[in-house]
Amino acid sequence: MGNHTWDNKEIFDFIDQEPRMVRPANYPPGTPGLGYTVIKANGKELAVVNLMGRTFLPPLDDPFRVADEIIGQLSKKHKCILVDFHAEATSEKIAMGWYLDGRASIVVGTHTHVQSNDDTILPQGTAYLTDAGMVGSREGILGMERTAVLRKFTTQLPVRFQVCEGKWHFHAVIVDIDESTGKAQKIQKIRLLEDEWIMD
Repeated sequence: MGNHTWDNKEIFDFIDQEPRMVRPANYPPGTPGLGYTVIKANGKELAVVNLMGRTFLPPLDDPFRVADEIIGQLSKKHKCILVDFHAEATSEKIAMGWYLDGRASIVVGTHTHVQSNDDTILPQGTAYLTDAGMVGSREGILGMERTAVLRKFTTQLPVRFQVCEGKWHFHAVIVDIDESTGKAQKIQKIRLLEDEWIMD
């Protein structure tokens, strides 16, 4: 989740009871929901942490300091840790990747909706990608209907965005992790288009 976490008021009905849902951990203390969770499946465990950047986004607590606190606690019990860093600025995302190199298994950016081409394994074993991309229509603008977005850019008038229909695309990333060390061994981007399958 990220800056749109609270857009639908219905979320307050279930966010505290849904352990698979994580909102940015650097929201103030007392905010509903969890900032991290541990997913267990097939005898394996993956700790998932969500943080939100502060550059060009609403001000929150320092995500670097919060990452130190949470990963410091999680690493006592868990080797495999994924950090979803929801941020606007690529520089802030790259900084988080280097900051957590060797402490998180994966640092992947979200929010900008366009899959980046900088997938790598950093020197201390952290898999990194600036933006995982999006899931939705590829015939719109970041999943929104084109006409309204273009009107907003060309007139600066308020518009109502609608989710775009049409041919879809699916972006993701797969990372192989050494479970004994928590270090990434391989990172691979996925681009699935309605008409074709691409593995980078």
